Amino acid sequence: MSKAVIVIDVQRAFFEADLLPANATQTVTNINRVTQAARGASVPVIFVYHERPQSGLVAESEAWQLQRDLLTDPKDLQVRKTTPDAFLETNLQSQLTDLGVDQLVICGFASEFCVDTTTRRAAGLGYKVELVTDAHTTQDKSHATGEQISLHHSNTLTSIASFPQKVEGVTSESVSF
Repeated sequence: MSKAVIVIDVQRAFFEADLLPANATQTVTNINRVTQAARGASVPVIFVYHERPQSGLVAESEAWQLQRDLLTDPKDLQVRKTTPDAFLETNLQSQLTDLGVDQLVICGFASEFCVDTTTRRAAGLGYKVELVTDAHTTQDKSHATGEQISLHHSNTLTSIASFPQKVEGVTSESVSF
């Protein structure tokens, strides 16, 4: 079995904006803990970038870039997407196939959109998924805080029993490579 880490949409437009995600600094620290451990074990790290030109999130722009405190490596891979699903009309599946990956460690932004959708799609495709519960986040909404939304999605995703394999919740300190 081979793992890869998927870091979703930790971009400046979201993490260096007026309205920051809940626990933004700690979330980035936790993501860095996961990616550094992965690299130390020669596990690939894939950064997913969201693009939405109609609202100013243009590929290669300043806002599109990864958040400044996120630790990266030249060997890290990239995926560009235009929907909440990192698999839909992207090269993610082919990259994972080429790497022989059958297990994913997922973290990033936004818990209720791209993290949730990509986690569900990965589980539906048969990947063993570990959702890093302290390394995904979202912004506060009128109906709930970002922290409440993230907790809700962690609990929901790890409770679904109908996928080929159950999504497992892990922390940035407990994930193993």
